[in-house]
Amino acid sequence: MEKVFRCYVEKRPGFDGAARALCRELTEELGISSLTGVRILNRYDVEGVSPQVYAQAAATVFSEPQVDAVYEEELPDMTGAPCRLVAVEALPGQYDQRADSASQCIQLQTGGERPLCATATVYILQGQVDDADLAKVKKYLINPVEAREAALDKPRTLSQHYPAPGRVKVLAGFRDLDDDGLEHMLQAYGLAMDVNDLKFFQRYMRAEEQREPTLTELRLVDTYWSDHCRHTTFSTHIDKVEILEPAVEEAYRQYLAARVEVYGEEKAARRPQTLMDLATIATKVLKRRGVLQRLDESEEINACSVHVTATVDGQEEDWLLMFKNETHNHPTEIEPFGGAATCIGGAIRDPLSGRSYVYQAMRVTGCGDPRTPLDQTMEGKLPQRKLCTTAAAGYSSYGNQIGLCTGMVSEIYHPGYVAKHMEVGAVVGAAPAANVIRETPAPGDKVILLGGRTGRDGIGGATGSSKSHDLKSLDTMASEVQKGNAPEERKIQRLFRDPAVTRLIKRCNDFGAGGVSVAIGELADGLSIDLDQVRKKYDGLDGTELAISESQERMAVVVADGDVERFIAAANAENLEAYVVAEVTQSPRMVMRWGGEVIADLSRAFLSSNGADKHTAVTVPPVQRAGAGVAQDLRGLAAELNLGLQRGLGERFDASIGAGSVLMPFGGRTQTTPTQAMAALLPVGPGRETDLCSVMAWGFRPKWMESDPFTGASVSVVDSLCRLVAAGCDAKGAYLSFQEYFEKLRDNPVRWGKPFSALLGALSAQLGLGVAAIGGKDSMSGSFLGLDVPPTLISFAIAPERAGNVLSPEFKEAGHPVYLFRPEDFRDYGALSALWAKFHGLCLDGTVKAAWAVGPGGAAEAVMKMSFGNRIGFLVDPRLESDPFWDPTPGAIVAECGREIPGALLLGYTSDEPIVTLKNDSASIEELLQ
Repeated sequence: MEKVFRCYVEKRPGFDGAARALCRELTEELGISSLTGVRILNRYDVEGVSPQVYAQAAATVFSEPQVDAVYEEELPDMTGAPCRLVAVEALPGQYDQRADSASQCIQLQTGGERPLCATATVYILQGQVDDADLAKVKKYLINPVEAREAALDKPRTLSQHYPAPGRVKVLAGFRDLDDDGLEHMLQAYGLAMDVNDLKFFQRYMRAEEQREPTLTELRLVDTYWSDHCRHTTFSTHIDKVEILEPAVEEAYRQYLAARVEVYGEEKAARRPQTLMDLATIATKVLKRRGVLQRLDESEEINACSVHVTATVDGQEEDWLLMFKNETHNHPTEIEPFGGAATCIGGAIRDPLSGRSYVYQAMRVTGCGDPRTPLDQTMEGKLPQRKLCTTAAAGYSSYGNQIGLCTGMVSEIYHPGYVAKHMEVGAVVGAAPAANVIRETPAPGDKVILLGGRTGRDGIGGATGSSKSHDLKSLDTMASEVQKGNAPEERKIQRLFRDPAVTRLIKRCNDFGAGGVSVAIGELADGLSIDLDQVRKKYDGLDGTELAISESQERMAVVVADGDVERFIAAANAENLEAYVVAEVTQSPRMVMRWGGEVIADLSRAFLSSNGADKHTAVTVPPVQRAGAGVAQDLRGLAAELNLGLQRGLGERFDASIGAGSVLMPFGGRTQTTPTQAMAALLPVGPGRETDLCSVMAWGFRPKWMESDPFTGASVSVVDSLCRLVAAGCDAKGAYLSFQEYFEKLRDNPVRWGKPFSALLGALSAQLGLGVAAIGGKDSMSGSFLGLDVPPTLISFAIAPERAGNVLSPEFKEAGHPVYLFRPEDFRDYGALSALWAKFHGLCLDGTVKAAWAVGPGGAAEAVMKMSFGNRIGFLVDPRLESDPFWDPTPGAIVAECGREIPGALLLGYTSDEPIVTLKNDSASIEELLQ
């Protein structure tokens, strides 16, 4: 037996910031007053190397001698002072990036076989820590979804022996089960389907297949028909609509007219009304009217895609601009680091599968108040502070590792997000249109699996995200959280930047929800899949697990048979595993084989049926509008939690990667004016130049949505576009993508009325402004016991613009007039469009120097934050008769201009004195920043 080498690595004093920060958290947040200090050591065990290789690895791979102390075999001497030890390791089957990276690095050093590595984190708690306090610390440090307490003894070997998986399991008697039997099966297997879906499956097996299904087929269908994959809630037929709010009723009539315009009167009468139809009808209408000229359409629907004309080295080129928003609320709620990391990882993979290079990212999250004391944490929940900070660490870790520029980070604090954290990422990618070939797969084409290996992490992720969080979730849903591997995805990014590679790809899918069953299953109507070819992280996985595992950083590509060798050779040159796992067939069936046996054989028509139709009724009650204002004085405004600069949060993320950033997250010479949009040049590659950039912004006001989902959703659309306009873009050139996040709707018509009215509000804004949402993501499980998330519809807006036209929001120079461009009524979309068009003209002629789209804090928030970056104050115009500073009018813009603007409301002037003075209030910039 080969020797297992062990060492412990600890940051030297002065570099041990993580240990000192944890000590503060444990003493201040947990109240462990007996704690006098904390030491953190990373433990490495390695097997399969010589003593010489181990010694080299200890000094180069495991540690940095300048900042780390290394202890061979034994922990450092701790005699003379009381202390307690806690060792933490990843759960078996969970991806351990530290161990994997260490193993790969040693292999690179030796050029030989990859050794076995295992890691753990050892915490030394100094002081008289009693058993009760130790238990509190363990509960704080160890999230049972991802980790467990590790043994302190060194193992004799790191080799793992897994029991051989069983053979194909046939569900004998399934076709004869009655309602009680089907209900029992639902509970026994923890299925996301309902009884009607199982009956639908049962009828199919009786009539079409005339056999009993396998367990693999049951799991596969449950995954295919989960809310995450088929959008069950959004596809539910709305049979009855009762609207008691006039504005919503008018918008509903507009929706019915739009259906007739798109489908024709006869088809509209037959076609079911659904939330999905509501969400997509605006795009269909505007496309029919010839508005969406740049829309890129294909059978690949992984990301929104539009054509843009970029001038590259003086020559015009046709580029595809792709964007996507992704949500990982459920995984982040139960495992914040991994859930948030795979949120950005999953968002990247969608445009990446479209063969574009992802170069911009945005993070928008929703959380409870992170200042809430830990002892007020609800049972079955992680502390809000831990959720907030650990999720930010996970998202930023992945983004920074993969090398993705994160141009905007925003967190929304609302008590409703205690029900379930909101984790949303949005990304932008681009590629020359000539590099993207989209063809229909033909029989004989091969499907190549590219990238990471398959494990148990992520099994049940798609079905799990369709379930409500409950008191048992932290203990029972460990396998549902995938583990991201940013370096592996970075290799795929590099590979897909080579046009010689991307032009071989007929169709591509990323491995997200559903694993092989969906990622490969959706590539063609007919497929023969050999699961024995799927490479595993470890032995012991059975065919069902291989079929539905959502292990990350994998792609499935369809190439012609004659191109297989060239594609695999190119992948291997990037240190990527690539191998054939399936073949496109003539017969429209998905067939899976494992161990030489067929374990799934289902028709494409059946899989695409999405199971039994769902039906519901909708009721929209009269709106009880509540106040959505903020403190009406500058100091109170500056103290609002949701109006904070969030600079500490943003500094976790790298906004300069790729050297393409046009707007930094915080502007001005002191970098304290937050931007309202992110902007970056198209990634044309080394040695080439372009002046075209993409600009993206978001809009969402939770208090407005909570009070009135219809108006709130229209405000989301208006705010996202207004922020683009304030950044110098033309709203008419923008495209949208929505993120919907609502409570579990159940069979309650009033609960259904919230997303229904929200989508109607978004529809009226889209049609009124002539801008369409060409993509989106829905998540409908935001409930925990009696808590619900606030109705949430986030609008992401993106537009191409020349870099020289992009505006940053900080005041530029003293003595300039500051104007308010304000619509009479933001719901008069024609007038609002005209106002924005006039403003854009002023931007193009250089009149506008800085601008801010008015938000919940009104013009007061605007002039306050615009003053921060360059410490340029604001002095109200003494002739101003009204006090418009506290009006949070959507669609309004505050702008510093280089000259007088007839027709605009003059608020005042920028000033050399670092003081913000309104009509009835005044405060220094330094005081406001404090």
